[in-house]
Amino acid sequence: MWSENKTNLGQRSVMAGSKSQSETLDNESEITLGLLNAVHDNSAITQRSVASDLGIALGLANAYLKRCIRKGFIKVQQIPSNRYSYYLTPQGFAEKTRLTADYLTCSFTFFRRAREQCADTLDECAQKGWRRIALAGAGDLSEILSLCANDTDVQIVGIIDAHTSHSEFAGLPVLASHKEIDQLDAIVLTDVNNPQNSFDLLHKIWPRDRIIAPKLLGVSKDKNIDTSGGES
Repeated sequence: MWSENKTNLGQRSVMAGSKSQSETLDNESEITLGLLNAVHDNSAITQRSVASDLGIALGLANAYLKRCIRKGFIKVQQIPSNRYSYYLTPQGFAEKTRLTADYLTCSFTFFRRAREQCADTLDECAQKGWRRIALAGAGDLSEILSLCANDTDVQIVGIIDAHTSHSEFAGLPVLASHKEIDQLDAIVLTDVNNPQNSFDLLHKIWPRDRIIAPKLLGVSKDKNIDTSGGES
């Protein structure tokens, strides 16, 4: 229901899925940055190792490697035993630097927004007298919220995530269900992978007015969808 992010693209932020298009590197840029980092770190990489490191299909790794070579970012040389060695060109190093700067700017911008909205969420809980809350989804957002809670009277009693392998995250117990928590006042949605689906599932088992979804997740609490098939 609330699964952890398993994507590994080198420096990729796990919160990329919840950022707006203007605040995150697009998927192509993320893969390109991961590939350029991999070549910079090890000239003896293979397409298979790149695919494994970046968490992408072998065919996709091959396509991106060829694209970087074609663009002049990477130079390839054949070495004995029918193997290849890859090197960054000056142009490739400049592109890696540019993409890294973009990544850092996006990460800092998103962290600032997340921290502000987590603080607002905790203020809302305090104003409503909710002192014991749980988080739905283990990840960066739940970690930021738990750090913000240190300065409040609101207690985060656990993280609900049935699909993570962690028994503890950010110093908090990870539980499979809200039923394992006594005297729970509210649940804050922190799943950044599929927040809308998690919200829809969550409000079926927990009072809707006691679920808080930070705005940055882009969750629609009231869907206005015509399923009749007719024109309005």
